[in-house]
Amino acid sequence: MSRSSIEASHASEPAGVRPARISGYAVPTLLRRIPIRWRILSIALVNAAVVLILAGLLGDSASIVNNTWSDLVKVRASERVVSQIDSESGRIQSLIHRYFTQPSPELLAEVESRWNALQSNLIPLAAEDPVLRPATRSLSDITNRLVGGFDALRAVRDKTAEIFDGEVLTPTKEMTGLYSIIESTIEGRNSLLSPSLRKSRENFSAALVAINAYYLSLSAASAREAVSNLVAIENTLPVMLDLADNEIQTASLKALQTRATQLRRGVDNLAAAFDKQSKLLRDQVDKSQAEMSAATAALTAEMQARENAAQERLDQSLKTIYVLIAGVTALFLLFIVIFGILIARSIITPLQDLAQSMDAIVAGDLHNRVHGVDANDEIGVMARAIEVFRENAIAKVEAEEELRRSKQRTELAYMELRKTQDSLIEAEKLAALGGLVAGVAHEVNNPVGISLTVASSLARRCEMLADELERGELKRSRLTEFIKGNREAATQLVSNLQRAGELIQSFKQVAVDRSHIERRVFDLKELTEQVIASLRPGLNKSRVKLAFTCEPGITMDSYPGPYGQVVTNVVLNAVAHAYEPGQSGSIEIRAAAEDAKQVAIVFSDTGRGMAAEVRRRVFEPFFTTRRRQGGTGLGLHIVHNIVTGRLGGRISVASEPGQGTTFRVVIPRVAPHEEVGGDGSRV
Repeated sequence: MSRSSIEASHASEPAGVRPARISGYAVPTLLRRIPIRWRILSIALVNAAVVLILAGLLGDSASIVNNTWSDLVKVRASERVVSQIDSESGRIQSLIHRYFTQPSPELLAEVESRWNALQSNLIPLAAEDPVLRPATRSLSDITNRLVGGFDALRAVRDKTAEIFDGEVLTPTKEMTGLYSIIESTIEGRNSLLSPSLRKSRENFSAALVAINAYYLSLSAASAREAVSNLVAIENTLPVMLDLADNEIQTASLKALQTRATQLRRGVDNLAAAFDKQSKLLRDQVDKSQAEMSAATAALTAEMQARENAAQERLDQSLKTIYVLIAGVTALFLLFIVIFGILIARSIITPLQDLAQSMDAIVAGDLHNRVHGVDANDEIGVMARAIEVFRENAIAKVEAEEELRRSKQRTELAYMELRKTQDSLIEAEKLAALGGLVAGVAHEVNNPVGISLTVASSLARRCEMLADELERGELKRSRLTEFIKGNREAATQLVSNLQRAGELIQSFKQVAVDRSHIERRVFDLKELTEQVIASLRPGLNKSRVKLAFTCEPGITMDSYPGPYGQVVTNVVLNAVAHAYEPGQSGSIEIRAAAEDAKQVAIVFSDTGRGMAAEVRRRVFEPFFTTRRRQGGTGLGLHIVHNIVTGRLGGRISVASEPGQGTTFRVVIPRVAPHEEVGGDGSRV
């Protein structure tokens, strides 16, 4: 469609179409006169007003809830204080009982500690609480009576121990000695005193057991048993006095009668002390605790009633607040929905018209002008922008033909560019080949130059010897010296020419080699061990140890020759570069299945390691750190080419200075069948 035809269609459009379309919008005229940003802002202002009103309601409601909740918290805090006082007093009572059954300094210290805590913490805390303040004095008095009873009990306990030591244990020890004296004075088994003495001794033993049981357990049965046995002893002593055989027996029996009477009285006194102790426990400690429990129970009931009242007030406040906020929110929500619908229709309807105009333009209908270009709001601005877009589309139609012509010219230029790119690639290859040739020339130049120098020197010596021979001046010593010099020269020639030959052989492996290399099936472990065996004679000259481990049963369908060369080059490179001459170390080779299709061979040494720059360039051809020590820089480059080319795998290196070096080679069990060039690329 041409621009002139489109403009002609514009000229034929009736002038009254656009105003009629605008007046047909189903939105209030007033809203359409307000800019869209003010319409949207009005929604935000209405929402903000609603939020502020709700915030005010929530603030008032929160104040009411906060006051009610504060009352509830105070009541619960008072209830916790009462519960703690009751719990602590009960604990003190329990500890007092335990102390009088199993006295120990630890129990006494705990009783005093809890009493001090009760008096210094809980009672003052209750005194500060307005709800508990009236009952604080009563709680403090009950606590003091409880602890006062404990002090009285301790005094009785001390008195009981004094009675037991002085009135029970002392007569008991003396009676034991008197029984021993009487038994020692009895001669023969026919003494009339023996049966009565034996019976009395048995009563005495039973009385001792009962006394100890009574002292430990306060058992009334034990006390009665002890008194019964002591009375039996007192009753048998007059009979025993009549049966006495000598004065010692008589005196001892009289003393025994006196001590038995003292012991029985001591038991009676001990029983009286224990009765007093039990009475104090009942009247002072247990009664005080009962009073404390009753007081705390009454306070707890009062706190519970207060808590229930506060909870009811809180529930009622929350219910009132919920109803109020829900009603206000519903009213405002209805207003916002209606207002939002009006605003949305004032925006959506003109936008739909713009969308229709845009769809028409996209479909290629460029005849009709965009509706609403005369409106004063933002949609009018958009309509005018779309109208400009329509005009640009018309210009685009006119430019498409020119674009097609430009495309043809561009394609021709692109073909020329590809040709130029191919030329640059070939030039780059030639530059790389030039670098390779330069490296070869540099490496071969040294041994060839030395050989040339030696050969020249040997030629001059031959001429000098011939002259001496013609003059008849040749001596035996001179001939011997000549032969010796020739031998040294020949040795140097052979050594340097062999060096040159080795260098050329290495360089041949870098160059393109399309010759056939034997491929066969072999066992990885067996082949690697054969290669290592061929390396060990050379390694024996150094102090580097070589170890090899491999999973058994790994079968390879690959090229054993290139693989063996990889192992040889990596090991020799480690020996030459990882260690100083004479330095000890170790090289470990580990081979294992990577997965069902690949195997991994890891070469690890404990040598000097590599710096980051050396590690980055380690596989580059002719890069070496021993340029002046015989290194060519081709060993690892050949390894890289073989692994990535002929063997179809990959190689990586990990090393840090002083941490050794690890080469990891991963190759497939079945090598690729493509022919591979000497540079490692498949062709």
